[in-house]
Amino acid sequence: MAFSGEVSNKQVIFRDYVTGFPQESDMCFTTGTVKLKVPEGSNGVLVKNLYLSCDPYMRILMGKHEVSSSFSSYTPGSPLTGYGVAKVLDSGNPDFKEGDLVWGITGWEEYSLITTPQALFKIQHTDVPLSYYTGILGMPGVTAYAGFYEVSSPKKGDRVFISAASGAVGQLVGQFAKLMGCYVVGSAGSKEKIDLLKNKLGFDEAFNYKEEHNLDAALKRCFPEGIDIYFENVGGKMLDAVLLNMRVHGRIAVCGMISQYNLDQPEGVCNLMSIVYKRVRLEGFAAPDYYPQYPKFLDIVLPYIREGKITYIEDIVEGLEKGPGAIIGLFKGRNVGKQVIVVAHE
Repeated sequence: MAFSGEVSNKQVIFRDYVTGFPQESDMCFTTGTVKLKVPEGSNGVLVKNLYLSCDPYMRILMGKHEVSSSFSSYTPGSPLTGYGVAKVLDSGNPDFKEGDLVWGITGWEEYSLITTPQALFKIQHTDVPLSYYTGILGMPGVTAYAGFYEVSSPKKGDRVFISAASGAVGQLVGQFAKLMGCYVVGSAGSKEKIDLLKNKLGFDEAFNYKEEHNLDAALKRCFPEGIDIYFENVGGKMLDAVLLNMRVHGRIAVCGMISQYNLDQPEGVCNLMSIVYKRVRLEGFAAPDYYPQYPKFLDIVLPYIREGKITYIEDIVEGLEKGPGAIIGLFKGRNVGKQVIVVAHE
């Protein structure tokens, strides 16, 4: 590369472990420095970050606990990490070269040295917006694809319910289900989001859970014959109500439980016997388990995008300094669609 000196590097730093609802003050915006050259003998990749993804799972990483073998809590005093889209500036890895566009786990900073580049995906298709690789063509897209097609065993005519339906994952699941010929209902937390689901994303019905005094009654109104597939993003009271409304041999794909992430004591679920009575299959899953199927995923989703069969809604903020506010906004329901931070334009 032409320049390998030291430059300033704006960063969003994680201050300390969080209990309860996170605040913007749990993160700080600072400026460090970085050398635009991979260390001699390193197998790493140096990237310039272009887009960063705000995702609910990041709240879990703000707590002091081991999440899984592949995700650990954030380290106080270090930059946040998450999914992003980046451009390779220098590489010690033969699989990547200067100028390559990639998506995968990166730092919340202008430049990142990625020491495990085997977790990066090289972007081959640039006829769609690059920001899509934080969402519909990235981890949320794979989540929606795997949870619906692989975990939920869908078939034409199934009755499908999706909570947090206007989010990055939910909006895709609903459209996948409609393309298969299912009846689709979503829940969300504002009139704007309900209008989006019904009028732009093609859901058959949608309701504002904040305006429903009785979730069981709301579900019975929308599903008088019960639910075949529930795509679970919320947990808590919503899951409890859904269990009462599942059909025999229904399927519940558990993607996340955002209602529980900020609670010191998780809510209990009372209606678990419905799983037995109705022979319901409830299965948790994680997108990385399905990354080996990424080429197959692209073969299905890219034509949908190019042919206009899928609409994808992004909520984009400009500037890394807006990052803390954007991620906190996820838990206050401020975003409409996939929350993306623009760090730099290519």
